[in-house]
Amino acid sequence: MYKIKVDTSHVFEVSETDIKTLDAVETTPNSYHVLHNNSSIKASILQSDFNKKQYTIKVNSNTYQIDINNALDQQIEALGFEIGSSKKVNEIKAPMPGLILEINVAEGNEVKENDALLILEAMKMENVINSPREGIIKSISVKQGETVDKNSLLITFE
Repeated sequence: MYKIKVDTSHVFEVSETDIKTLDAVETTPNSYHVLHNNSSIKASILQSDFNKKQYTIKVNSNTYQIDINNALDQQIEALGFEIGSSKKVNEIKAPMPGLILEINVAEGNEVKENDALLILEAMKMENVINSPREGIIKSISVKQGETVDKNSLLITFE
């Protein structure tokens, strides 16, 4: 079962069966001819964001903003979590005690999600600490060669 929100004011529930029985033919890329209750409807997809499941469509001469939620999206929403919420991590702490082998960033550097920030050696293994989000490095609280305890502050983001 899909929950489809139209312009954040109307909500429709659509089943797999409804989708399979839809009488729609693609006439050109992103344009469709739909028959519904013996009425002819022209529909076009103007914009699409597949990952966010958001679409702007034109039906006859009206434009609508569509959000599609599948069963998993609905369950996440019911649990009170926001779908696609941005990560709000502002500081990185040591996940375990160890030795700082290498620091790959400096204060003021702009980093992307998953960029390698530093290497922490623990129990004779090198652990690369990656950035959990995009951002700018505000401060670095450790130095290369320094020993840190678990939960020691390593890096702070702006």
